[in-house]
Amino acid sequence: MRIVIAEDSAILRDGLVQLLTLRGVEVLAAVGDADALRAAVAEHAPDAAVIDIRLPPTQTDEGLRAAVDIRRDHPGTGVLIFSQYVETKYAAQLIGDGGAGVGYLLKERVVDIGEFVDALKRVAAGGTALDPEVVAQLFGASRRASALDALTPREREVLDLMAQGRTNNDIAASFVVSERAVEKHVANIFAKLDLPPSGSGHRRVLAVLRYLDA
Repeated sequence: MRIVIAEDSAILRDGLVQLLTLRGVEVLAAVGDADALRAAVAEHAPDAAVIDIRLPPTQTDEGLRAAVDIRRDHPGTGVLIFSQYVETKYAAQLIGDGGAGVGYLLKERVVDIGEFVDALKRVAAGGTALDPEVVAQLFGASRRASALDALTPREREVLDLMAQGRTNNDIAASFVVSERAVEKHVANIFAKLDLPPSGSGHRRVLAVLRYLDA
């Protein structure tokens, strides 16, 4: 897996490079601002980019805006936002752009580097990896009535875990039920969200995007 990192803190940036390199991740560039991030992605065409939200010069949302640009200009590059903050202004646009390969994790809630690498791999492979707090805040930012109203409480819980990038096996373990039971919930979710089987195989991602958009 080939990645670039955008983090303005030199200590955290170097720490990420060392930790990820030790786990077999090839770090092509580690930069400290949004313009350097855009240039690095254009030059290296990485599998994914790990991006902090608040980058120079204003330390507001430069990283998130750069992530939106990268998703538009380099759709083959996954984007994993890694920040202390949840910014809903551009996050909904980033996650709801119709594409896959997007993640948003909060720094203080990542306690296992192995789980972080797994999330990064999911994003690079076209999946999602969303922190539950991010999902909650994005969901709270817009509560339009939708097909999601037809979901049962358990189906909503399953969809929430799907948004975090969890597999059916992971969800089954969380609920202490069989994987078959989870598959039934997932099938019901697809049916209620009007997501018929297709050759693309992206129904899971589309379901998550419907969830966040609603």
